[in-house]
Formats: sequence, C-alpha cells, structure tokens
Amino acid sequence: MPFIRWIEEHEATGELADYMQKWRDANPGRNKFPDIIHCFTSRVDVMKQVMDISYTLHFSQGHLNRRTKEMIATFVSGLNRCPY
Repeated sequence: MPFIRWIEEHEATGELADYMQKWRDANPGRNKFPDIIHCFTSRVDVMKQVMDISYTLHFSQGHLNRRTKEMIATFVSGLNRCPY
C-alpha cells in the first residue's frame, strides 16, 4: 500500500495554513482535517484545485441539497468501508 507524506496542521505555514484554516472556517465543529484532502498537503497548488472542484461539485445548490449529498457520501463510504 502506498504511503503519502503529508503536512500536519500544526506544521503548516503560508498558503497551506491559509487553506487549512479556510476548510476549518467552512466546517465548524469538525475536529479533524479530512485525510482525503490531507494527502495533497505537500502540493498546495493541487490541494487548492481539488478543494475548489470538490466544493463546487459537492456543495453547490442544485437538484440535491448539501444534506442529501452528505448522506449519500456517508452511505457510499460505509459500503466501501472507507473511514472518510
């Protein structure tokens, strides 16, 4: 299984720290930065693009509201035995 090195929140500086804080501000009450995004912390430019497209696709208003999209994502993660 591959191992991806990432930067922990307490070690983040500059643009990475800014984007991690942006995520935290957008997700009050969540204590852990998601591993699915965490794996991009060594490439802030890629992480920024992933976050931008992900939030546009998943959290914009459309046919399904955010709550429904989150429930579908949680269900699929459970079926796949994925922790996030």
